[in-house]
Amino acid sequence: MRALIVGFAWTAPLIAIIVWPFAPAAGIAVVACSHALLLYPTLRANTQWFGPVITHFAASGREIWLTIDDGPTDDTPAILDALARRGVRATFFLKGALAQSRPDLLAAIESAGHGVGNHSYTHPSGTFWCLLPGEIAGQIDRASAVLGSRDCFRAPVGMKNPAVHPALRERGMHLIGWTVRGFDTVTADPARIEARILPRVEPGAIVVLHQGRPHSLDCITRVVDALLADGYAFVVPEEERLKTNR
Repeated sequence: MRALIVGFAWTAPLIAIIVWPFAPAAGIAVVACSHALLLYPTLRANTQWFGPVITHFAASGREIWLTIDDGPTDDTPAILDALARRGVRATFFLKGALAQSRPDLLAAIESAGHGVGNHSYTHPSGTFWCLLPGEIAGQIDRASAVLGSRDCFRAPVGMKNPAVHPALRERGMHLIGWTVRGFDTVTADPARIEARILPRVEPGAIVVLHQGRPHSLDCITRVVDALLADGYAFVVPEEERLKTNR
């Protein structure tokens, strides 16, 4: 699918030039369609058109996978304490640049038994979707130089262009999406975030939350407590349990 979309994007301008003298509207439509076919899977995090995206896992009972993005940040110790008190394991998708400046927090996450994933080096959320292949590879590799070799990568804001999957495939990494998110980067109300997440959770779900905001600790603890009360266990699934929508 990826090869077809990219191939069409390259040939669409030529097709438009050929048909323009006879049907200008058709030429415009061809180019517009090629752009749409590129943008939709780029901007839609879980869309599989460019390649596999992990969106859930094979659960054994009422299990879920909590993922926490954008660290390590100053609230990391408090989050680790809160998770430890509740016996909860999570995967922290970390920015390489932040981990480089706070190696103590990276060590604390790993010492506590949590997973670590690659979330790019500088987290260029506004531009990652349009970076060139070499720049995407650089974001992944610079983060890996700090975090170590990791199996899991989450694109900034979940956006990925056609260059992401080849880079990950060469490095033996999985692109991790999610089943449900609370939009805790755009709302600071823990009650609203909990209300969004809970009805959408099911066994095998990947839940994404964030750290580094004034409300992050409250959001994480509120959602975790509600899911524990609902009988869920928090696990970091093995590679063979990871699933896509395909």
